Amino acid sequence: MKKFKSLLFLMAGMMTALPTMAQSSEISWVGKLQQMESSQLTLLVIMAVVLGVIVLLLILMIYLMSFMVSVFRKENPELASQPTWWDEFKLKYIVGKMKPAGGKEEKEMMLDHSYDGIVELDNHMPPWLANVFYISIAFAVVYFTYFSVLGLGKTQIEEYEEELRIAAIQAEERASLALSSIDENTAVFDNSTAALGSGKSIFEANCAACHAADGGGGVGPNLTDEFWIHGGSINDIFKIVKYGVVEKGMIPWQDQLSPEEIQNVSSYIMTLTGTTPANPKAAEGEKYEATIQEPVDALTEDELTVEEVEN
Repeated sequence: MKKFKSLLFLMAGMMTALPTMAQSSEISWVGKLQQMESSQLTLLVIMAVVLGVIVLLLILMIYLMSFMVSVFRKENPELASQPTWWDEFKLKYIVGKMKPAGGKEEKEMMLDHSYDGIVELDNHMPPWLANVFYISIAFAVVYFTYFSVLGLGKTQIEEYEEELRIAAIQAEERASLALSSIDENTAVFDNSTAALGSGKSIFEANCAACHAADGGGGVGPNLTDEFWIHGGSINDIFKIVKYGVVEKGMIPWQDQLSPEEIQNVSSYIMTLTGTTPANPKAAEGEKYEATIQEPVDALTEDELTVEEVEN
């Protein structure tokens, strides 16, 4: 009865410790549970209750069997003198049969050598230790055959290279996702060779007809001066290229160019500022001056006053 109560207390303690373990460790299945629908959660709870009932019934059956065995052993003296199945199992597979010290059997276990009058007894290893040793030998043979002889398993270097390959694919997916989410608010000036080369090709193929190949302007405004009709920042240019100016004849390019391509051509257009076109069109719009954001910790004019120090 005491063992049964101890087992129940142990199970109750494990159940109460589960929420704490879920809070203290970042396990993926906790997040999956939170994303499940109510019907799925209900089915999961029902399955957990059924499984709990089955486990409880098994524990009760084991307890009843042990209780009945103890009753039979008390009523039958012959059974009481016989070892239980657990005693036989422990003797055969765990502790083993030890020879008693003293007398003739002890002399048979003595080894030939002695150190300062101390003689070593030749006791065999416990069965559990011998079994672990044999299992480790069998595992080593299977491991060596699987990896080295047959070559079916991956070595550490091969696993490392596979992880690098998967990481490269994931990085490429993240990069493509980030590029596809570029808009007029997140666009940045990209002055890399690849981006400017792509932007130049797009400009010559689609924009040169209205703005000239050198950006000097034609039907469209001059893109080489400092004057802009709709703003000269990378975000302003991206917005104009994306949505166009339909009333002035510029079509929107968002259906023909990807967000990355729009950012590339917008970056290339910004590099045309200050260049000298062959036939520049007259300036239009207002002069654009890039705004420099003031640091948060910048000192005000009052804080910059100089105080005289007396010597």
